[in-house]
Amino acid sequence: MLENIKKYNIILGSNSPRRKKILEELGLKVKIIGSNIDESIIQNKNLEKVPIILAKKKAFALKNKIKSNDLLITADTIVLLKDEILTKPQNEEDAKRILSKISSKTHQVITGVCILINGKEHSFSNTTEVSFDKLDLNEIDFYIKKYKPFDKAGSYGIQEWIGLIGIKKINGSYSNVVGLPASRLYQELKRLI
Repeated sequence: MLENIKKYNIILGSNSPRRKKILEELGLKVKIIGSNIDESIIQNKNLEKVPIILAKKKAFALKNKIKSNDLLITADTIVLLKDEILTKPQNEEDAKRILSKISSKTHQVITGVCILINGKEHSFSNTTEVSFDKLDLNEIDFYIKKYKPFDKAGSYGIQEWIGLIGIKKINGSYSNVVGLPASRLYQELKRLI
């Protein structure tokens, strides 16, 4: 796959440094073009479909900027606790509220991915279950002040301090929780190229 993909310019339609790093760790050279779409949550009865809808929205916003030898990858990640999408926090108080909600509970992290290649769109999603131990307010305060998780769905990064001390168990892809399901994406690209 790596030889075949070299004929394409890989474009990541995201400003996420974490997604860029995952793609680079897969051995891909990546150019970033931000999509700058309204990422507010779309009202949908099937909440699991929201990340795919948003990933497609990002891809179609960039469709006119890509050339025939470009391969565009867009993604969106949500944190789902029961029937509530936990978005990126607006401020410290919101981050505290969200982290207090996921303390001692299991939630789902769902990433939707859209690939545009040769004028065709291919999309999929990946789900990982994340279980947190009980977080006390001092731990939550320390994390928010030191790591400022305001660009992260669910108010946390699994790869940061809170993930090291607070996550009891994950069921599924670790990189999916970081922001991009690396193994699944690699397999999908192998199939498409």
